Amino acid sequence: MITVFGTGTGAPLSPDPALSSAGLVVGGRRHLDAAEALLAAGAERVVLGPLTPALDVVERYTEKGQDVAVLASGDPGFFGIVRALAERFGPAALDVRPGVSSVATAFARVGLPWDDAAVVSAHGRDLRTAANVCRAYPKTAVLTGPGAGPAELGAELAHRGADRVLVVASRLGDPEHESLERVTPSEAAARDWGDAVSVVLCLDEERVLAPVRTLAGPGRPPARWALDESEFAHRDSMITKFEVRALALARLGPRPGDLVWDIGAGSGSVAVECARFGAAAVAVEKTMDGVARIRDNAAAHGVDVRVVHGAAPTVLSDLADPDAVFIGGGGRELTAIVTACARRTRRSVVVAVAAVDRVGAVRDALGAAGFVSDGVLLQSSRLAPLPGDVSRLAAANPVFLVWGVRPDTQSATSVDFLERRSS
Repeated sequence: MITVFGTGTGAPLSPDPALSSAGLVVGGRRHLDAAEALLAAGAERVVLGPLTPALDVVERYTEKGQDVAVLASGDPGFFGIVRALAERFGPAALDVRPGVSSVATAFARVGLPWDDAAVVSAHGRDLRTAANVCRAYPKTAVLTGPGAGPAELGAELAHRGADRVLVVASRLGDPEHESLERVTPSEAAARDWGDAVSVVLCLDEERVLAPVRTLAGPGRPPARWALDESEFAHRDSMITKFEVRALALARLGPRPGDLVWDIGAGSGSVAVECARFGAAAVAVEKTMDGVARIRDNAAAHGVDVRVVHGAAPTVLSDLADPDAVFIGGGGRELTAIVTACARRTRRSVVVAVAAVDRVGAVRDALGAAGFVSDGVLLQSSRLAPLPGDVSRLAAANPVFLVWGVRPDTQSATSVDFLERRSS
């Protein structure tokens, strides 16, 4: 049997037969030192470093029918070693004794519930996913790691204009050295936090208390999308119509951890809808009245959208590389905008084009950047009332929707950010 003990942010380990009888004990150096008095004198100790060699030693003991104890921080089933052990040896071989996770402890220390929090691991992963989740949600816990700690996260958030407070929790569970510090992203970026950080909370302090819910997590996917134009403030019908927006959203595929640009945003309807799906959204708009309108629409729908005032492609240079881009405006600069976006986007570019003359140039620009492109002409007619309680069909202006997808991402599947494998 492999007994997994969670420790580090809760009560210290107590004497236990599973510890005293184990022929092999695996854990971090501090865990082994803390449990030394509880272990059998002849037990082999393995300091946990690279995972595979440690699992190989565990396998040698289990093949001989000898008991193994594994010591881990907090709740080892939450972004912890239980996943790797279950994959290698099967869940039936494990006896897991969870402690309190660092996330639960940190939220408890600041007096906040966390059933509505997003939780993302940056340990051994690309920090951009964690930063995008922090931008999209008002309450996020980030599990940090080398090169992806409070300083790096703070620098990313400060540079991208995120209005957040970071709570850096260090040495949780250590009664003498535990600390929680509230800092701005800029202050976090200017510090050397060492290697004792347990977790970082990223908070929009005006929205940390969400309504009571029955489903844990930062929020369910929206019940509706491709919202009617009437649900957005817009000028003179200058808004991406819901039929076009529906297909655009399907091709953009916004999801938690993504960054989506909405270029020539106008009302910001596409950016707002992407944010409702949990993506971090940036709306680029060259008119000041449009900027104000986008902010009002984002506030009305309860989402965060970063609004950048300026004309593309000039203002794009200071933005983080996106996962997907929607281009709803551009005029004479359309080809240059498509080219600039295609060079930097990771997954897809979707372009709404009213003029047939520009479709070929858009496809050429996408192809030159290595994208596989396709498109469709959307022609829709909506029901409109006539006297006598009857209806007619009112034709909307046709729109070409052209999209490009990087070949290496066409078959990629979404990975929920709450379930990414721990390294």
